[in-house]
Amino acid sequence: MLKNLCILILLCFPALAAAQINDGQLNTLDDRYINEYGDTAKIYTDEIQVELSDKTYYDDYKIIDFKLDTTYIDTTLNMGKYYAFNLERKDPFGLMPFHNVGQSYNSLAYSFSKEQLYPKIGARAKHFNFYEVEDIKYYSVPTPTTELMWTTVMEQGQVLDAMFTFNLSRQFNASVAFKGLRSLGKYRHSLSDHGTARITMSYHTKNKKYFVRAHLVAQDLENEENGGLTEESLGDFEAGDPNFKDRARMETNFTDATNILRGNRYYFDHFYVLWNKSDSLKTIPSDLKLGHKFNFERKHYEFEQGSANSMFGPAFTSSIDDDAKLSKLYNEAFLSLNSPITLGEVRFKVNNYLYNYSYKSVVINEDGVIDSKLDGNSIAVGGEWHTQFKKFNLDVDASQIISGDLTGHSYAAMASLKIDSVFTMSAKAFSNSRTPNFNFLLNQSDYKSYNWQNNFDNEKTNGLDFVFDSKKWIFASVHLANIDNYTYFDLDEISGQAKPVQAAETVNYFKVMLSKEIRFGKFALDNQFIYQQVTNGEEVLRVPDFVTRNTFYYANYIFKGKPMYLETGITLNYFSKYLMNAYNPVISEFYLQDEAEYGGFPLLDFFINFKVKTMRVYFKLEHFNSAFSQNNYYAAPTYPYRDFVVRFGLVWNFFI
Repeated sequence: MLKNLCILILLCFPALAAAQINDGQLNTLDDRYINEYGDTAKIYTDEIQVELSDKTYYDDYKIIDFKLDTTYIDTTLNMGKYYAFNLERKDPFGLMPFHNVGQSYNSLAYSFSKEQLYPKIGARAKHFNFYEVEDIKYYSVPTPTTELMWTTVMEQGQVLDAMFTFNLSRQFNASVAFKGLRSLGKYRHSLSDHGTARITMSYHTKNKKYFVRAHLVAQDLENEENGGLTEESLGDFEAGDPNFKDRARMETNFTDATNILRGNRYYFDHFYVLWNKSDSLKTIPSDLKLGHKFNFERKHYEFEQGSANSMFGPAFTSSIDDDAKLSKLYNEAFLSLNSPITLGEVRFKVNNYLYNYSYKSVVINEDGVIDSKLDGNSIAVGGEWHTQFKKFNLDVDASQIISGDLTGHSYAAMASLKIDSVFTMSAKAFSNSRTPNFNFLLNQSDYKSYNWQNNFDNEKTNGLDFVFDSKKWIFASVHLANIDNYTYFDLDEISGQAKPVQAAETVNYFKVMLSKEIRFGKFALDNQFIYQQVTNGEEVLRVPDFVTRNTFYYANYIFKGKPMYLETGITLNYFSKYLMNAYNPVISEFYLQDEAEYGGFPLLDFFINFKVKTMRVYFKLEHFNSAFSQNNYYAAPTYPYRDFVVRFGLVWNFFI
């Protein structure tokens, strides 16, 4: 049904797009070109450039994100685009993917600085391909624009991400997009079947007094679960038994389970300019805005299994049908005063969060009664301050829950200094107190050991971030975090099953990330490196000491007239051995294990990428060293990483 709806919308939109404006006022920037390596600078002003042909650039094909930062539809080819050419369209550095596309990732590094005030549903292993509010993009384009992304998968399937956007006038933009995945996988019962539809609109009046934008998202992420390889099959895998080169021959722990994450979201935010005035000397406007944000979202997490399996302990029923639901309604009102010459932007805000996290009925067992739902609402107030003095920027954001069923706060302050195109430096301090995710507090399952109700304290995180970013020298960042009441999953000593636990001691986490590309004529060595330590609480937060990714490649235009730009090389991914977290498909979470260390294996990929006009083609020999290396590569205990596979795909932009 979801796919049919998206196809119908895609068929109808070209008729609407016939009204697309094309006023002939696009500015050609003849003196601004991409250099011979295809690099582009990050641009944060309204002067955005976009490549529509080899030597023509326009500044009107804009992408606006959740924070109203503007970038552009970028058709260049570079290493950042290569790293992000995947299902999620994000760079996965610091994550270890499972063997099949659309499965989960095991986290190799963490960041605790994201401002969060309210708990989420949980099932974090299912959310890597889930679009949150901040993931949705809005557009403003002078002509109808399409982007198609297609790539092969492991077996019997493909990934297709198609987006179409147009403006009916200078004031009104709409877009429709659908991302679909089907991949059978190499191992038994590991099918991934995902579908996500996204519709956006944005509008402002001609006098620019009123602005509104909205989106609708429907998501259905389904994965077959096999519980990993059996002990006998793990022995055959590590021994390299040639009889099991066809991985579908290997026995898995079960072949009748599926987990599903479904979600629907209806979102809009709008504001009205109550008053504005331009400074007569510097032509910098001052204004007073009144705004509102609305977000209603429903999520379902389901785990289904044809017959109960003893690896998860005893069950109430012969078949498993778990279903958790979360409905939430968020409203925020704000008043914003923007005076760039004096204060900068000052914003006062108040929000109300209503939630209902529920199951079908109460559970009565030997431990007592487990409720069927957690519901309530909370009210929070806060403020923001954003100001700029010459090359110095200051950003402050604070929110505090003042009443309701939840408690917590989120404070963050960041100072940054930008010296032209030489370097940018920033320092950020943050403090966060938040209720743990709902599945830590309440969980029901047909498996007896997966029923609990907890009254956990808030997770409290304090930390610092430092960033030095220079294209000429190096990118370096330092992340420090102290976490009280850190909440995680561990094996229960009695049942042997995953249970939520809060750490009794403070967790101290330290991470340094370095990134630098070194060039030798047409050759380049692109390097990313993470060093990290848990100086206190290493028993509950486990990470490898270091993670590295190094790419050696050649880049140049080929053929006479430079019709094609080529990048080809080899990428090495590596992380040191550590007690890697194990995966639990019932709750779709990772938990601690003490049986074995994993890591210390290199992953080598050979790639050939090339660009012709607005089409980028990617060809990869993924993990080609598996043909002659030891079989010790795992994404999680009992879940081997993928073997050597040939994959290819493309990203193609069309500008009518």
